[in-house]
Amino acid sequence: MTSSSKNNSLPKMNNEHPNAKLIQRFYTSFKDRDYKGMIQCYHPSVDFSDALFDLRGDAVAAMWYMLCKNATDLDVTLIDFAANDEMGIAHWEATYNFSETGRTVHNVVEARFEFKDGKIIKHQDNWDFWKWSNMALGLMGRFFGWAPVIKNTVKQKAGKKLAVFMEEASSKGDPEYRISDREQP
Repeated sequence: MTSSSKNNSLPKMNNEHPNAKLIQRFYTSFKDRDYKGMIQCYHPSVDFSDALFDLRGDAVAAMWYMLCKNATDLDVTLIDFAANDEMGIAHWEATYNFSETGRTVHNVVEARFEFKDGKIIKHQDNWDFWKWSNMALGLMGRFFGWAPVIKNTVKQKAGKKLAVFMEEASSKGDPEYRISDREQP
């Protein structure tokens, strides 16, 4: 994935740049459900957003930890990626059974990254919520997945699930998912 932007002020991206290798390491860790490897790719002040979450710092790490810990049939494939000194992009796909319905989901994701100090400081995953809801929720998603009330309901459930996960981890002492206190290699 080489950038072919008409804006010549942006440095070209390629998949050999050190930040591209960082993206590759992140998704290799994700495929292996190695949340610690994923967390090591993030800057302590990372911002993450997608259709369901807007998170910062340790909450980002907790989301991936929760996902990796609870996934039983997750398959992640990094299709393409590239980066330069400032930004990166990736196309990745995930296939899994949605836990609430047991329905198979094949999510196609376009990710954008920004970097600071050799780490990911901003991570944005873009995917089609309506397509996702059709697969995950069935007829309800097919007919109403476009409606803000459905998206907001799913977003609230996901947020509540993450909050409970973080609370339970915190009650056990020092949660493993912390990035801010973790030594960065």
